[in-house]
Amino acid sequence: MHLWYNRGMAGYHFYHTIHVRYADLDTQWHVTNSHYLTFLDEARLGYLLHLGLFDGRSFLDLPWIVASVSVNFLAPIEPGQDVKVGVRITRLGHKSMHFDMQIEDLLNEAAIATSETVMVAYDYRKQQSIPISDEWRKVISSFEKILPLIE
Repeated sequence: MHLWYNRGMAGYHFYHTIHVRYADLDTQWHVTNSHYLTFLDEARLGYLLHLGLFDGRSFLDLPWIVASVSVNFLAPIEPGQDVKVGVRITRLGHKSMHFDMQIEDLLNEAAIATSETVMVAYDYRKQQSIPISDEWRKVISSFEKILPLIE
């Protein structure tokens, strides 16, 4: 089995900008916690589009399903504060991959939240997990400079 790791990574090769909207705010006048997840979803989708792994048309053809998400909230996002989300893949397993993401202030790059999302390769038509395709491995490992680790 091949496991892919990216140890000691510095920075992100991909960022997705988010413009905070009035609808993102809660009654405490900052971005509500659940919208952080929406920001992370948008950034993951932007990453896959950027790499040409998804054309944005049929979500039945996007072979991934979220297995788990963890978010560490470090600071509030205020009205009028634009943010960017750094996205990278730190591990490719047989059927899963780990996204490491960080929401940052767009201007000063201060960390606002960190997140890890585990995605599982999934065939929605058959409703079962599948191995990660060789094409996806090649594109991701080339972009992220991930080296294979053989167990």
